[in-house]
Amino acid sequence: MTEILVQGGAGPGISDATRVVEHPAWPELRDAVEEIRPWQSKDGSIDFDAEGAPTRAVAGATLDRVVAAVGRLSPLLPHDAAYHAALAADLRTWADGGFGVPDFLDSLLAFQPAADRRDGLQHLAVFPMYTQNGNPDRNLEAVVLRMVWPDWLAELERTRYDNPLFCGITFEDFTAGYDTNSAVFFPETIAVREAPERFSWGGIFCDREAARFRRVTEAAVRTLGLELPDDIREMVADQDRCQQAFVLWDMIHDRTHSHGDLPFDPFMIKQRQPFWMYGLEELRCDLTAFREAVRLEADGVPQGRDVQYAVLFDRMFRFPVTGARVRNYDGLGGQLLFAYLHKHEVVRWTDNTLHIDWERAPQVTQQLCEEIEDLYRAGIDRPKLVHWFAAYDLVSTYLAPHPGSRWAKGPDALDVSQPPRKLVDDVLPDEFPLSMFYEALSKKLKDVIASTKGIRGSASGFEFEIAKGQKP
Repeated sequence: MTEILVQGGAGPGISDATRVVEHPAWPELRDAVEEIRPWQSKDGSIDFDAEGAPTRAVAGATLDRVVAAVGRLSPLLPHDAAYHAALAADLRTWADGGFGVPDFLDSLLAFQPAADRRDGLQHLAVFPMYTQNGNPDRNLEAVVLRMVWPDWLAELERTRYDNPLFCGITFEDFTAGYDTNSAVFFPETIAVREAPERFSWGGIFCDREAARFRRVTEAAVRTLGLELPDDIREMVADQDRCQQAFVLWDMIHDRTHSHGDLPFDPFMIKQRQPFWMYGLEELRCDLTAFREAVRLEADGVPQGRDVQYAVLFDRMFRFPVTGARVRNYDGLGGQLLFAYLHKHEVVRWTDNTLHIDWERAPQVTQQLCEEIEDLYRAGIDRPKLVHWFAAYDLVSTYLAPHPGSRWAKGPDALDVSQPPRKLVDDVLPDEFPLSMFYEALSKKLKDVIASTKGIRGSASGFEFEIAKGQKP
């Protein structure tokens, strides 16, 4: 294996203005990783007996190119020196072991981006991993990212929203696993021999979130004839301003999973529960961010109002019509928010035009947050199955269940002698189908939604051309 030479200790490294991806070693690294990815199985191993597989010698030579390219780039990023050394060792071990199931625990533990969240700081990461909402297989991926940590955000984290593990990040470049809908970089997705006792970072790409928000919002506003306030119109037209809104939203959302009156493990995705429970948890975190944004606006923080409308528009316009209808818990949360606002006459769909009561929207949106929090608080004193039914009742108050649902018929329609997790099998894949409004909107926006796959913030610009009051 090619040796990797890394620069240790302090040093200026690469400047914030210079992009790592402009170094000639980056395309060499990216191309070598892209050669390896198709050879890998779902678990990340390489089956040399499979059709189209390389020889071990060819795989080893290609991995040598990965190690060599990392070695050339590493001196530019002295803050990643320890990680890159551990990465080289993990790559060598993978090759020496015959390219079996990869184990990159040592390099994962050495990668500590949350320890230094300087705004603009770049990182080069290479891991065998799946990408959430993207590639489900643990393929080798390479990504260059940049930290988003402006002074105003750092001050809010220090004084109001402590979240020492959160990393706001943007893409510089990436391999094919991120040419998808994935907008997160989580250590849980990386192939390791055992899960660490505690993860020490989590990253969310605010540039991709902002870019797809802008594109879908522009299309939805045009389609629905919605008239926006001038300041919100200006926000949607501004990529940097939207990125600021999303990094603040994400920071508050992320910490909310472990704050509040929680009747169960907030990270429910690891548990077997009905998908409306996941939907309510994600919506609770978003609506908590919304409520905090109202307070921040009152305190004079300019990003506060932007977060409110980022939450509203992304939840109402993009989430319900994005992705498959099978257990789509984020889509369910978006449907619930729209239906709640519609029932309380904050949104009206009339004369083929959407109207929003901008003055009442903050109050009523926070009211839904309070209803979910009341559900959680009461859930502390309930058995699990009773709590699931109470949550179902809350959702079905505003969304019509599928007419064939057994859960909608109540406990008498289910075999409640079984453990609760077994009753999850009785949940329909699309327990709460799209309303007629969203069925129509989905058809109108499907091409726009598809166009956001792999979107980059730097290439997402468009002119927000809907004049005030103009109908589509």
